Amino acid sequence: MSSEAMRDPVTDPLLTPQNCALLVIDYQPSQIQAVTSIDHDLLIRNIVSVARLAKTYGLPIVLSTVNVAANGQPPTIPELKQILSDSVEIDRTQINSWEDIDFRQQSKRQAGRNWSWQRYGRRCAGVPDSGRAPRGLRGVSGRRCSGRNLAGGAPGGARAHRPGGRTTHRVWVSLACELQRDWARTDTVPEVVDIVLTSRLRKGL
Repeated sequence: MSSEAMRDPVTDPLLTPQNCALLVIDYQPSQIQAVTSIDHDLLIRNIVSVARLAKTYGLPIVLSTVNVAANGQPPTIPELKQILSDSVEIDRTQINSWEDIDFRQQSKRQAGRNWSWQRYGRRCAGVPDSGRAPRGLRGVSGRRCSGRNLAGGAPGGARAHRPGGRTTHRVWVSLACELQRDWARTDTVPEVVDIVLTSRLRKGL
């Protein structure tokens, strides 16, 4: 066996635990109930798997909801909140999360990282706005990490791309492989295997 030496994990063009962050936007019951393009149980399993991966690799996580305090919408779904129990929900009234000051400030702390955005707002709740997104924060759209191929997200994806980001259509298992990269990095292997097996045993990917 002759693996290459590890590249600089900060400047690596692929995702690494040192160069990316996870933004989780509007995974609330009312949002999920409006989705018809994917089985709801599968959607929830997928985003839970993404969240578990983020925790396994120590990614910074920004969690946001919309209209909880203002209009009584339920907060983050319990299955996801259980995984992200130490993440404070940033509750907004702004439809575009980048126009919320608290959300933008939390995201700004991750400047220089790639952000993988997972969102289910029906009205562009997570549209990356190149005029509002913090300078130095590069967008990596993870729309299909959680399962839905949003044709309507294309304009937002284009905006994510312009400031130096890239749009992808990865599934979460591909995200796991990109973060792990080498099975010789054994510290995270047991948890990654458990995440994959747990998801498959619970009705597949």
